[in-house]
Amino acid sequence: MNLRQSSQARPSSTPIALTIAGSDSGGGAGIQADLKTFSALGAYGASVITALTAQNTQGVTGIHTPPASFVTAQMDAVFQDLDVDAVKLGMLANADVVRAVAAGLRQYKPRFVVLDTVMISKSGHALLQPDAVAALRDELLPLADLITPNLPEAAALLGVDAATDEAEMERQAQALRALGARNVLVKGGHLAGDLSPDWLVSAAGVERFNAPRIAAHNTHGTGCTLSAALAALRPRRNDWSDTVRDAKAYLNGALAASDELQIGKGIGPVHHFHAVWPKD
Repeated sequence: MNLRQSSQARPSSTPIALTIAGSDSGGGAGIQADLKTFSALGAYGASVITALTAQNTQGVTGIHTPPASFVTAQMDAVFQDLDVDAVKLGMLANADVVRAVAAGLRQYKPRFVVLDTVMISKSGHALLQPDAVAALRDELLPLADLITPNLPEAAALLGVDAATDEAEMERQAQALRALGARNVLVKGGHLAGDLSPDWLVSAAGVERFNAPRIAAHNTHGTGCTLSAALAALRPRRNDWSDTVRDAKAYLNGALAASDELQIGKGIGPVHHFHAVWPKD
């Protein structure tokens, strides 16, 4: 008897989210941040590891990338057993891994795919080889339901200078949609000023999400955390607008509480479990 077929159906309120990304040995970003975010938001987390980083709060000192065939083997193992509701894509390292992930997505056709276009770590270390940028743009953008570039990443995908104002942010988001992405959330954290605006461009139109800039020292893993929150929440929300609103609220809470943590000697992580612990 097929155990999967005979098992009791899981409650619809418990989505399964899969992170396909790199490992952060320091625990603040990558699959570690993704799995913490999934858990904090009530989703069951699974993972496919695309790269191993020797990393802590002070930077990245080394990267080991497994063969693309092993990335495929991990995807097969997860999708052939788990009913995945949403996928978050993070660090994909090189063009071979990008193509392997794209092939797996085309084969298994998950309902929601969030692509975090990770290229450079917060400490300035390259996390995506130059030849992989074109592969990511050509292979994965058309498979993504939502991409979440920051300003330098959006510019790199388009081969232009980074936006310096919100009007240019919106224009670049529209250009990325024209390349095949269904929905684009361009993040404005690199803009100057007291606010941190994001722009969501979709077939439904254009929407601006604003938030006060939080003066926190511990900001490691913010991009990973936001994209993971989007993947965890989308199966239980009506549309991307509702999902972005609630994911940003979760991230803002994690940022606001981040300095409660004393992790490492450099830029520490956001507080993924700020609503749970510590409690007095």
